[in-house]
Amino acid sequence: MTAPFGKVAVIGLGLLGSSLARAIRAALPAIALSGYDADPAVRARAGEIALVDDVADTAAQAVSGADLVVLCVPVGAMATAAQAMAPGLAPGVLISDVGSSKAGVAAMLAQALPGHRIIPAHPVAGTEQSGPDAGFASLFRNRWCILTPPAAADPADLARLTALWEALGARVDVMDAEHHDLVLAVTSHLPHLIAYCIVGTASDLERVTQSEVIKYSAGGFRDFTRIAASDPTMWRDVFLTNRDAVLDMLGRFNRDLTELTEAIRAGDGPTLFDHFTRTRAIRRSIIAMGQDDARPDFGRSDHDGAKP
Repeated sequence: MTAPFGKVAVIGLGLLGSSLARAIRAALPAIALSGYDADPAVRARAGEIALVDDVADTAAQAVSGADLVVLCVPVGAMATAAQAMAPGLAPGVLISDVGSSKAGVAAMLAQALPGHRIIPAHPVAGTEQSGPDAGFASLFRNRWCILTPPAAADPADLARLTALWEALGARVDVMDAEHHDLVLAVTSHLPHLIAYCIVGTASDLERVTQSEVIKYSAGGFRDFTRIAASDPTMWRDVFLTNRDAVLDMLGRFNRDLTELTEAIRAGDGPTLFDHFTRTRAIRRSIIAMGQDDARPDFGRSDHDGAKP
């Protein structure tokens, strides 16, 4: 296919930024790639592995001549990164991102880059790993990428950004930023918060030693630890920037948890069975849509315990 952009600048070269660079290089090799990261060690490593064509010393240098810039930094750092790159932006450049919350990011970018064309995006993909070596080209394959264009966005810009993500193997959907934040609060943000809480609770129990937590983590607890190992900076910023939607979902969750608590206390088996039956159907729907592995133990290898 014809490349929808001539040069893409990737700002932030961690898991998502390095995956984006690798995916573009694999699927759209005609696109020139530049990159920048605020961490000098990350820039040095990106240069060593030739992650992009040019690892710049500043954000403004990285975006020079680019017709698409993708911010792959924690959402709390978006405004700072946008301000740093602003002097190098070419007229007509399209600005996007990969942040997990969208209304707050859109406001930050609009304020930091007045007059520029901005279409926020959220590829719903990732792992608990971080850094330029953690990325891989297939990260976005068969995963959703949600675009949240402002009302005044140019349809041609939206079409080009859609074409890019589809070329990388993603399935693209478009929705309002506030609606995105509400949906992701329950499908992503709340599960992460619960995982952080459960793992923290287990580590604080005086009657359970650390060795026992590790020894017996072959069940559900092990999967919570994977989620709870995610980048703490990124998730701190997600919860703060999507606070209202997360608090809304957390309130609903607490009400449901109270109902289950009362059912257990009352020995109400039918209520528990009905609830578990409904939730089991959700899991089957996720597998049917190709968003997870139906093999036993989530497709993990017997040798390494990790999902391929």
